[in-house]
Amino acid sequence: MIDDFEPTAKPIVAVTGASRGIGHAIVKRFYDAGWDVLTLARSPFSTVCPWAEGIVRHVETDLSNEMSIRNAAAAIRDRLGDRGLDALVNNAGISPKAEDGGRLTAMQTGEDVFRAVQMVNLIAPLILVQELLTPLARARGSVVNVSSIAATQVHPFAGAAYAVSKAGLSTLTRELACELAPQGVRVNAVSPGEIDTSILSPGADALVQRDVPMGRLGSPQEVADVVVFLASSGASYVNGAEIPINGGQHLA
Repeated sequence: MIDDFEPTAKPIVAVTGASRGIGHAIVKRFYDAGWDVLTLARSPFSTVCPWAEGIVRHVETDLSNEMSIRNAAAAIRDRLGDRGLDALVNNAGISPKAEDGGRLTAMQTGEDVFRAVQMVNLIAPLILVQELLTPLARARGSVVNVSSIAATQVHPFAGAAYAVSKAGLSTLTRELACELAPQGVRVNAVSPGEIDTSILSPGADALVQRDVPMGRLGSPQEVADVVVFLASSGASYVNGAEIPINGGQHLA
């Protein structure tokens, strides 16, 4: 066992896709709120992450590879020892584009690409919950899945495979919420819309002005605030919910 956590009452969270954008904002928000943070990402630990001990609490994992996911979960269990896991945030996701950089439609999507997207965006979160259920139940912890507005409506930028994976993740959230509640584990989701990150698609500004009642992009920090709330004791009776974070875009 590699137990690098202080024997204190600080809660512990594991976050996937933690190296940039929304994931990085989620990590920073948890850290600022006094949580111990474990990060999971395909890339090495980011030097811009905000805490000194982060480099030894980072687990490199390829969410497109089942064995890599299971090995990462085993590493987390090893680090936790007898401690519970207070929250798991399934944030990582991929959204492949067409050759011209545009939306990848269903008819343009090959089976290999479709399967790869489902693996990272949908199957990997399920495997992580299965593998980490014991420490989650020990802490009476919570799972927060990051879905998307594309799960419920055709989106001009998000491809078909991505949309299907996020619709599946929203459904998986409900299934797990019902199934795991008797073990004290809550499962909820957030559904971001147009968020100001480095991977924002060209044309997003026009979409925002047309479809978002609040008339602006959201920030990664605004997503992170809701994720941390759902993982906290303030949401202790919230289970099976999906909160849209899109400035009212889902109303259009």
